Amino acid sequence: MNRKLVQKDTASALIFFRTGCLLLLLLVGVSPGAFADKVSDFLNGRGIRGDKSAMIVHSLEDGSELFSVNSSLPLIPASIMKCVTTESLLHLVNPDFRFSTRVFVTGKVEDGVLSGNLFVEGSGDPSLNSRHVADIGDICVEIGDAVVKRGINEIKGRIEVDESVWDGPSYPSSWAAGDLPHAYGTASHGLNFEDNASGSRSVKNPAEVFKGRMSAALKLRGITLAGNEIENDGFELLLDHQSVPIDEIMRSCMMRSDNQYAESLFRTFAVESGRKGSLEEASKQEIKLWKKEKAPMQGVNIVDGSGLSRQNRVTSDFMAHVLRKGSSDPYYASFFPLAGQEGTLKRFLNGTPLEGYVAMKTGSMNGIQCYAGYKLDDDYVPTHLIVVMLNEMSDRASARKVVEKILLDLFCGDKGEETENNETESDN
Repeated sequence: MNRKLVQKDTASALIFFRTGCLLLLLLVGVSPGAFADKVSDFLNGRGIRGDKSAMIVHSLEDGSELFSVNSSLPLIPASIMKCVTTESLLHLVNPDFRFSTRVFVTGKVEDGVLSGNLFVEGSGDPSLNSRHVADIGDICVEIGDAVVKRGINEIKGRIEVDESVWDGPSYPSSWAAGDLPHAYGTASHGLNFEDNASGSRSVKNPAEVFKGRMSAALKLRGITLAGNEIENDGFELLLDHQSVPIDEIMRSCMMRSDNQYAESLFRTFAVESGRKGSLEEASKQEIKLWKKEKAPMQGVNIVDGSGLSRQNRVTSDFMAHVLRKGSSDPYYASFFPLAGQEGTLKRFLNGTPLEGYVAMKTGSMNGIQCYAGYKLDDDYVPTHLIVVMLNEMSDRASARKVVEKILLDLFCGDKGEETENNETESDN
């Protein structure tokens, strides 16, 4: 399942330039020590604080290092934590795994009257009525139609939502208070609905929004909802709503850098590990997994799945281990945006010989810029892993240019050109 070819109508000059780079690599190869002078360029690069930055480039074929500096330095990863979250969950579930949100009627149904409640069992599915996943349908419409099909025209009870799939707080205490009101800072709930957001603002209780939408869907169908407090007495399955396959959710999460999606995947990892779906358990189980996988764990601290917490710490060595583990999985490699073409990497390396030949997840916060991903061949198969972590950065545009130039020099030698694009990626 390789990526489909992108931009087949690339200008002939760019094709010629790329071909020259690839031929150069074939003729002379890439020696681990051939670019040692680039370490100084990196550490002293404009906008970069050398003692708070790290970068490594490794060959996946033989493990050789093309570039390595400060590889064991623990740094704030920002959104490249999503690389760890998705790869961790893929250890436990297949790419075709689906979230299951089940809906029950409780009590007896007689003469079109339900003497009980409409009961919705949340699964933590981050994509319920999400605007970011195509063809998922409207769960409220599905439930309303199922109620009609069951022959119910009156519900004596209420709409109840069970969110017990998750345990503990809905977001880490280390998230900045200033992030919480924004859509990118919304929490993860047992029932997520409509991205837990209203426009650019976070919704604190998506289950209540769902109940309102569900009440309207019932009313539209002529179904009366009395809203009485009635104890649940027996459960009859009315509907089992299945999400799209989880690889589609992961791809959407990585391409757009969706924090709510990532946090739901993080907590799903805890559940699929046989634990409560809490942030604490997710962290414990993820650390346990990577210790088992013999990843270098010194200095690693995993707090959340999205990277929004500034208490997360990883080393580029650790990230390289994760990327190396995921490199043989075509699903995982396809989650990363293509340089110059997709998602948060659309402006990075745009118009250079590496456009479309590098796929990386970005991570940015105030003073932080990180990249993690792969150099690809013509079939979109990873050939090298790349990790860049810049903390306490003073000039994002300049620092990005330094990274672009090093990558171009490493993979294209003197044929590499520095880009003139000063715009930055938008990524939380």
